[in-house]
Formats: sequence, C-alpha cells, structure tokens
Amino acid sequence: MITYLTQQLNLPLVKASNIVSNFNGTASLTPLIGALIADSFAGRFWTIIVGSIIYELGLISITTTALLKSLHPPPCPSLVDCKEASSFQLSTLYLSLLLLAIGLGGTRPCVMTYAADQLDMSKSGVESRSWNFFNWYYFSLGLARLAAVTIVVYIQDNVSWGWGLGIPTIAMAVAFMVFLSGSPLYKKVKPGGSPLVRVIQVIVAAIRKRKAVAPEDPSLLYQNQELDAAISVHGRLLHTTQFKWLDKAAVEKYGEATASSTPNLWKLATVHRVEELKSFLRLLPVWAAGILLVTANSHSGSFNTQQARTMDRRLSNSFQIPPASMSFFGIMTVIIGLVLYERLFVPFVRRFTRNSAGITYLQRMGIGLLFNILFSVVAALVEKKRRTVAENHNLVDNPKATVPISVFWLVPQLSLHGMSEVFMAVGQLEFLYDQSPESMRSIALGLFWIASSVGDYLGTLMVSLIHEYTGHKNNWLPDRNLNIGKLDYYYWLVTGIQAINFVYFVICAWCYTYKPLEEVMEEDSV
Repeated sequence: MITYLTQQLNLPLVKASNIVSNFNGTASLTPLIGALIADSFAGRFWTIIVGSIIYELGLISITTTALLKSLHPPPCPSLVDCKEASSFQLSTLYLSLLLLAIGLGGTRPCVMTYAADQLDMSKSGVESRSWNFFNWYYFSLGLARLAAVTIVVYIQDNVSWGWGLGIPTIAMAVAFMVFLSGSPLYKKVKPGGSPLVRVIQVIVAAIRKRKAVAPEDPSLLYQNQELDAAISVHGRLLHTTQFKWLDKAAVEKYGEATASSTPNLWKLATVHRVEELKSFLRLLPVWAAGILLVTANSHSGSFNTQQARTMDRRLSNSFQIPPASMSFFGIMTVIIGLVLYERLFVPFVRRFTRNSAGITYLQRMGIGLLFNILFSVVAALVEKKRRTVAENHNLVDNPKATVPISVFWLVPQLSLHGMSEVFMAVGQLEFLYDQSPESMRSIALGLFWIASSVGDYLGTLMVSLIHEYTGHKNNWLPDRNLNIGKLDYYYWLVTGIQAINFVYFVICAWCYTYKPLEEVMEEDSV
C-alpha cells in the first residue's frame, strides 16, 4: 500500500504513511462493531459472510483505481515536482479503503473464534492436544502474508498494479466460495444475546443495591444455571473477591427470584453474569499494554519499505528485490519461529515450569515486548549506518540514488520484529480468548484489533507532530528524501516509549488474577 500511494498516486511519504496508518486504525476499529453484532444476534457465520462480501467489493473498487487512468495521476519517475492524486482520485481510494475496513470488521473478530468453535477448547481438551491452535492459526496467516509480499508484490512491481491488486481480489472470491461450500459441516454456536446489555444490567443492579450488604459466604449470592445455560456452555465462572461492589448485583432480596419465572435482570444478576463483567475488567489493563506497542510499530513497515528502496537490492545483475518484499524476512521468522516455539521451546521449558503450555500467556507477551524493544534499537542503529554511508558518498541530496549499502542490513531488525510477533501477538490472542467470558470471545478478539486501531491513530498523531515540529531543514521525517532526515531519532523515541510500556506491563501482569472456571462435565448436561 505504501508503494502504491507514493509511486502510483505520487503522495509524499508522511501523507502516504498516515493514510496507511489511518486505514489500519479504522480497519482495527470496525471489528468491535462486528463482534457485538456476532455475539448479540447474528452469529459468527453470518457475520463472516456479510463481512467477506463487503471486503470483496472493496478489493474490486481498489483494483479499479489501478486499472482506470482517470483514477490515478500520471507517472513521475523523477520524484521531482510530481503531480499528486486529485481530490476525486483520493476520494475513490478512500471509498475503497472504507469498504475494506467495514468488511474486515466482520471477518477479523469472527474467523479465529469460529475456527475455535469447531474444536474442543476446554482446558482438558487443549491440554490433550499436542499442538496449539493459536500458533497454527497465526502460522497459516504467515503463509498468506508470505505469498502476498513475494508473489503479489513482485507482480505489482514488475507486471502491473492492475494484476497486482486483481490477483488478491480473485483469491478472496475463491476463498469465500470454498468457505461457503463447507457450511453444512460447520458447528454453529448460537449467540447468547447482547453481552453489552448484560454488562449494563449488572452495573445498574449493583447501583440500585449500592446500600445492600453482600454476604460473607459467596454461595448465598444468586445463581441460576438454567438462566445462564446459553452463556456458560463450556463452564461456569466462579466467584472472585475482586471488584466486590459488583457482588451487590447478585444480592437476592425477598420476592426478586422465583422458581417459576425469570427475575428482572435489571435488579438481580447471577454470579456468572457478575463474574463475566469482572473477568472483562481484569483483562483491560493488560490489554492496554498492546496499544503503545502498536503505536511504536504503526509506521515501521512503511519506513522499512522506504529505507529498502534507497539501498542496494541486487541479487544479480538482472534481479532486484522489491522493497515491499523485504518483509519476507520478518514473516519467515514468524513462520519458523512458531514451529520452533511449539516443537522445541515449549517441550524444553515445560520440564522446568510443569506448565502444559511451557510458559503463561503473560510471560509470553512480556518476552514479545522485549523483542520489540530490541527491534527499535537495532532499527535506529541500522538507519544511522545507512545515512552515514549516503553522506560519505555525497548522495544526501539525491533521492533517486542507490546508497551503496546492502538491503540485507535490514534483516536483523525485521527478524526481531518477527520474533516479537511469535511471542506478543500470539500470546495476546491466547490471553484474550482464554481469559474472556465464553459469550464475549468475539468481542475479546475485537479488543485485539481495537488496540491496533488506537495504536495506529496515536502513531499517526506522533508522526504528524514529529514532521510538523522538527523543522524544515533538519526534519526527522522529510516528505520525499529519506537521506536528509533523522529517521534514527524516531526509532530512539519509540524505543523509550516501549521501555516505559514494558514497565507498565510488568506491573499489570504481576497484579493479574486468572479467571476461575468450573468446567461443565458431560454428566452435568444430562
């Protein structure tokens, strides 16, 4: 996308990078809406169907912008005095990106949870398997990304953008038809009603009974297994001592509950429903640590691509690596890292921790945050080296010149970023899925993308402020010539942000209490 915006639509680097970041932010915001729709009434299957159709329309639209000359400006190979895309051309692009973002709102929070619905994800079921669902889900995503940054990017750079965007459009249509054809075989979990309404009901009931005294014995609080059956298929949440003021919602007053009728849930909540809200509140501080991680990484992909474009990318006299394909190394690290994590790391560490998963979700996330800090440090050092070489060869004022430094200098930072994903991204997905109430799992996965959304918007704000206030002469992030910038200063800044974020995460992880769950056994359902 950054290449398409800068090379085909002739947009300045910061403007193009902000469009990419804002799109990522919007595409990460819509999943919360899709999750609420899926968990409340539509179900995951139909949310995926509708989201896929809208996403396909977005792909068709953006492919059209590349095919029709009237929808993009004339080429500008010199990168000097380029005619930028017109307002009409940009509006067409924005419409395409909006359709893509809305479509992703339906698929992102539901695809993984729908796949998990087909498996036994109870604690006993997970421990009985020799493989980790989340690792292999992320592994399959890595294979798709690998195809995108090699085959598709090569076609975009060397054949045409029409084919480069058309192939993913065709691939998405084929994937949709394959998914649809398997419909009779899928296990479809019925939605249990609006989680948002249940949360509000618990809060309202607690406020109404704010003067009530909760019993010392939690078994005296209101419970109704029949009422909660649809939202506790795999297990009932047990009472916890955190957020005790919410327990007042489950204090039963005379006449509020009878065996023959459903109680007024705006006045009386079950322990399970109270614990749903508690579980959700507990995971929010840990989830928030992902926001600044995304903020630090929001523009790194765009900047890495622009760095690669200025470096020596020759593999032979006749072949150059496309700049966007450098992310191949990060993705390969993810793919290989996930296999090594599951087949070597987990069995080895399990000997010492006695944990079937090797390490806890929070430990995995913390290691991922450390890898990302190392990524930023190495990125700053490599950029300093690249710019020094440009200065030594008097290439600073020539944005089209190839700086005589191998593009493979970028491999270490890309690999470190890949290792961060192996630990942090997958660990966070596991954490949100396992620690959220089962009736809110689409919403929990929506939170994963909300962190990306907020982080991307904060990243856009940070980059815009840096570009605005670091001056014209010594701007850290210049519009078109990276050689006169100070990109390494940007990386040092995000390194500091991540260091602070890591300390915050450690404090949250130290204080976190895992949710207690009483699994429903077969005899319970007889």
